[in-house]
Amino acid sequence: MRKNWPRWIGYATAIWSLSYALLGLYWTFGGGGFPFGSGDPQMAREGANAIHANVLGLATPEIAGPIIAGVGLFAAVVAALMAAGKGTGGGSVLLLSSAWTMVVVLGIVIQDYRPLTLVAYLPIFAIGKIFFGWPEGVGLEALVGWPILNLASCLIAAVAFAMTAVAYRRRVRDACGDCGRSDGDDGRGLVRWGRPAVIVAITVPLIYCTTRWLWALGFSLGIDPQWYAEGQENGLWLAGAALATLGLGGAILTLGLIQRWGEVFPRWMIGLRGRRVPPMLAVIPALAVAVLVTAAGTMYIRMAFTMGVEGTWVTNMPETLWPLWGAGLAVAALAYHQRRRGPCVICGRGTPTAA
Repeated sequence: MRKNWPRWIGYATAIWSLSYALLGLYWTFGGGGFPFGSGDPQMAREGANAIHANVLGLATPEIAGPIIAGVGLFAAVVAALMAAGKGTGGGSVLLLSSAWTMVVVLGIVIQDYRPLTLVAYLPIFAIGKIFFGWPEGVGLEALVGWPILNLASCLIAAVAFAMTAVAYRRRVRDACGDCGRSDGDDGRGLVRWGRPAVIVAITVPLIYCTTRWLWALGFSLGIDPQWYAEGQENGLWLAGAALATLGLGGAILTLGLIQRWGEVFPRWMIGLRGRRVPPMLAVIPALAVAVLVTAAGTMYIRMAFTMGVEGTWVTNMPETLWPLWGAGLAVAALAYHQRRRGPCVICGRGTPTAA
């Protein structure tokens, strides 16, 4: 199934788009479960300020529903045409432009920080609840609610549209559908960018992590004293430090994209030592994190432009760098993949690699 993804991803994307278009019609005519704006409890509590956190923070089903239905139907047609390999010349450019527009809309424009929070805090929350009964008075619904799951679904759909565009682009330029290589292109163009991309992907999260560790250690760094004291009482800064520690672990793992131990399991890993690291074991998690932090980071950039940074620079400004983190991590992961992969079993292009 993984090898054949260029053949089915477009149809899967079209099915998701059509299903979401039908949901748009359902919400238009009064159906429940509208996940944006007035139907999102967290956005509703923010009132007029919701627009700063999410561009659909003030949306209503009466207005947004028909738009969702129309855009979803258009996107379904685009994905279906690309899956079928239709379009030449200007037509193919239009289809590709439409697909990448959907990537930006679903993956950046309508997103906020909550899909990242869901993935990052869920393991911390589970461990805290099971072993320590912490945080008190907070249930799983704080992390896993329908509006949050809906945003995560849209983020996955953005990835699906990107994959659909990549598969279609390979087809229209007569490249191998499986590996993307073509005559005169060995598919290793990103390899030389691997090391600088890793440096970026390590430096940016460490800036964020440092602020969270300092808060947990008692340094307020300009935060309002009353709010800082409340955070100390309810464990907010400890939760931030735990997340920062996960970020440090991710930074260490990112080094594996340019180190030998990222290609062959090191000696201390009993049962795996000396074995070849499957490239996708590194590539898929890295790309997933890249998508999540980019989506979240763009929200903080939007807030910086609409609300300013006075009084929030220490809490929000490190996050505005996250799109750089995401871009660096994505380039590093793709460069690692290009360096590791061997000859294509379908087209035979490519040269064997050592690892």
